[in-house]
Amino acid sequence: MIRTTPFYERTKAANTTGLWTHWSGYLVATKYQMSEKFEYFAIRNAAAVYDSSPLYKYRIRGSGAQRYLAGVLARDITTCRPGRGQYTIWCDDDGYVMEDGVIFCTAENEYLLTAAKPNLAYLQSLIGYDKVEVEDVSAAYASVAVQGPRSREILAALAPSVRGLAYFEHTETKIGDAPLTVSRTGFTGDLGYELWMDRSDALRVWDVLFEIGSGHGLVPNGDVALLMARIEAGLLLVDADFESSRFAWNDAHRSTPIELGLGWMFRNLSKTDRPFIGREAIRRELAGGPTRWRMIGLVVDWRDYEQKYSRAGLIPPKDHTPVAEDMMVYDADAKRVGYATSFMYSPVLQRHIALARVRPDLAAPGNEVNLEFTIDHRYEMVAAHTAALPLYDPPRRTA
Repeated sequence: MIRTTPFYERTKAANTTGLWTHWSGYLVATKYQMSEKFEYFAIRNAAAVYDSSPLYKYRIRGSGAQRYLAGVLARDITTCRPGRGQYTIWCDDDGYVMEDGVIFCTAENEYLLTAAKPNLAYLQSLIGYDKVEVEDVSAAYASVAVQGPRSREILAALAPSVRGLAYFEHTETKIGDAPLTVSRTGFTGDLGYELWMDRSDALRVWDVLFEIGSGHGLVPNGDVALLMARIEAGLLLVDADFESSRFAWNDAHRSTPIELGLGWMFRNLSKTDRPFIGREAIRRELAGGPTRWRMIGLVVDWRDYEQKYSRAGLIPPKDHTPVAEDMMVYDADAKRVGYATSFMYSPVLQRHIALARVRPDLAAPGNEVNLEFTIDHRYEMVAAHTAALPLYDPPRRTA
């Protein structure tokens, strides 16, 4: 049965296209307007609201909660204090990434973990003798992301305490008479916030947001605009840029944190003896360096791109619709050196860009490679260069 989110009455009325996608069994708007670029530019120039209610949400609490999470999560949860959150991952025994998510420390020995995929049975199976409870509270919460350069002004007009939130901090507040949590987080790589509330308050919060936000250019945004923003921001998406090691058939479909560019999570690994799942495999890879791939950005050479299409008698396409499928990467000798996992034409950068895995020796920014396209039903190599992630990183994101 297809379910609807607590905001559905409002999202249905706003969705003039009638286009929906499925996320964890829920209907989520693909795009609200005929041009998703309108929603995308709202994220980059004004503000937009995304219904993220289908996220899985797990409340983890008890006197042993921190100890339990320190052993399950690869990133050190002991550095996450009440009022803070952190992006994190969890791995298997071989150091391959299972999934990623954001965890918030809501009180001492109490946490809220969000994830795109179901993980309840897995998390509960690891409890052991820890005095901890893992509860799926997904259905109890409604959540929206308010993203864009005007997001702070909109939310601060409703809840002044939001103005002082630092990156990845969260606070308890009210919008109207609805109590909720506001976190300075998001999936767009821009200034933004996420709101977490009881599902019964969803429609009231939505209405107040748009009552105040309409003067700031606030619009709802669907999946396409969100995915455009996340590629520019270099934010990884499960089943696009990596696969869960739980469901991969072989190691070619598994990824280590180092290969995904997440080695920064382990800068202090040698200074602590914290045992966690996958620690030894990660420690060995850190010592020896990644042997297969390194996740980086690619920027396509626009001159070569236009020439290749023009020679075929075609208008060079500039399609901003995100593509999440393998596109091969080659060196100057036409030897395969990696593959792109997500690709698009970036309206704000005015370049074709990609998230890609390349050989570690080619991962430094500025290396010349070639990205494979299909032109006139033939494979063509187009010049590109490697670039550091994120490809789009406005100072307001963390300021």
